[in-house]
Amino acid sequence: MPVSDLVSWNTVIVGLARNGLYEEALNIVRQMGNVNLKPDSFTLSSVLPIFADYVDVIKGKEIHGYAIRHGLDANVCIGSSLINMYAKCARVEDSHRLFCLLPVKDAISWNSIIAGCVQNGLFDEGLKFFRQMLIAKIKPRHVSFSSIMPACAHLTTLHLGKQLHGCIIRNGFDDNMFIASSLLDMYAKCGNIRLARCIFDKMDLHDIVSWTAVIMGNALHGNAHDAISLFEQMEKDGVKPNSVAFVAVLTACSHAGLIDKAWSYFNSMTKDYGIAPSFEHYAAVADLLGRAGKLQEAYEFISNMHAGPTENVWLTLLSACRVHKNVELAGKVAEKIFMIDPNNMGAYVILSNTYAAARRWKDAASLRVFMRNKGMKKTPACSWIEVKNKAYAFVAGDKSHPFYHRINEALKELLERMEQEGYVPDTKEVLHDVEEEQKKNLLYYHSERLAIVFGIICTPDGTTIRIIKNLRVCGDCHTAIKFISKIVQREIIVRDNSRFHHFEDGKCSCGDYW
Repeated sequence: MPVSDLVSWNTVIVGLARNGLYEEALNIVRQMGNVNLKPDSFTLSSVLPIFADYVDVIKGKEIHGYAIRHGLDANVCIGSSLINMYAKCARVEDSHRLFCLLPVKDAISWNSIIAGCVQNGLFDEGLKFFRQMLIAKIKPRHVSFSSIMPACAHLTTLHLGKQLHGCIIRNGFDDNMFIASSLLDMYAKCGNIRLARCIFDKMDLHDIVSWTAVIMGNALHGNAHDAISLFEQMEKDGVKPNSVAFVAVLTACSHAGLIDKAWSYFNSMTKDYGIAPSFEHYAAVADLLGRAGKLQEAYEFISNMHAGPTENVWLTLLSACRVHKNVELAGKVAEKIFMIDPNNMGAYVILSNTYAAARRWKDAASLRVFMRNKGMKKTPACSWIEVKNKAYAFVAGDKSHPFYHRINEALKELLERMEQEGYVPDTKEVLHDVEEEQKKNLLYYHSERLAIVFGIICTPDGTTIRIIKNLRVCGDCHTAIKFISKIVQREIIVRDNSRFHHFEDGKCSCGDYW
């Protein structure tokens, strides 16, 4: 071009940036200075996403400083780009400060701060900003819902998810493929796999995101054969599975004990699709072998990992050693973890529980003393239930709840009926060296039972009860909840730290394999 003005320079920069040629785009910006052209707001908003993707907060701050010096920081496009850049660099406080300083906030800047909060795990903050956006009369865009839906999924707030679903329908976004994928993921993670599948079946087009969400959803709900069938249908439809899709189908195999099928997928991943196994794939296979009791095979499999095993993969096997009471191997696995992370709290807790489960009380006690001396505190078991759009939390033996006396009376009455039906408490699940009667009392007041009884007395007959627990459901509680579901004639859905359990009419969807 005989004369290159600012518009033409910006056009080239945008073209390069959109095609992923980041270094070339930055070189063009540098060349602008050599021909006495100053970057404008359009230039800066084009290059800021580059630093966001590179997670280069230093360079991003330089652009921020330039914007301030040239009076461009109040520009809503620059502001939104800066909010996004700081959020992707895990500097959410800076994003928040910038957002508050913007004199005018449009839909893009609101979406930037909402997405920034959710991407950094600040789910409550993201929901707060979404509500404020609605109060400010800013109409949500399709990206607004795609950004906020994961917050409901992670917080498992089903009533909020349903409200957002209604808002999506009213705004005419229910046929958007990305929003539909977010919706089905939310419903699956909030315990309603039927509605998640319904949304998937109504979608006109399915991309890899929607396929993966519905496969993983079915896997976590124990519908292993449905998950595998969906994976195979995805392949038939010509959608190439990615790394996450293989994690989903391997998880399905793990929850159903389908060892041969899992090996077939694990080998196919590399052979047929050229996907190198990541630690998530190794963890899924290790979990599969551990659940099946093939602990030594799992140990050798992890030891032969190409990239070197991570502490999380070893923790998967350590948990299996606890379930199968293999103290000797648990000690070896724990040593592997402590070599990577000497202060791994989870490993100390699981090892201590393994000793206790094997009735090695002295070893368990000495390890607990060691943890106490190091200032380590065990995460208490906690269960949550949502009643009338409000979340209630319970810990084991919790007497602080205002409904405690009603819960206690209902629990005693329910226990009598359970014993009449044949329930016998399994005191081996109690990891404390106390008298047998005290062990029974400890079991009766586990957090999930308190939450379930609270749900029974606070909701109408026939209402599904949904519980979330931060730790694995113990074997005795699993048995007890089967009895409860039959006695009260309700479906009880419990999400623990690894999967969903659907209890109905005395049976569980996991088939007692978890």
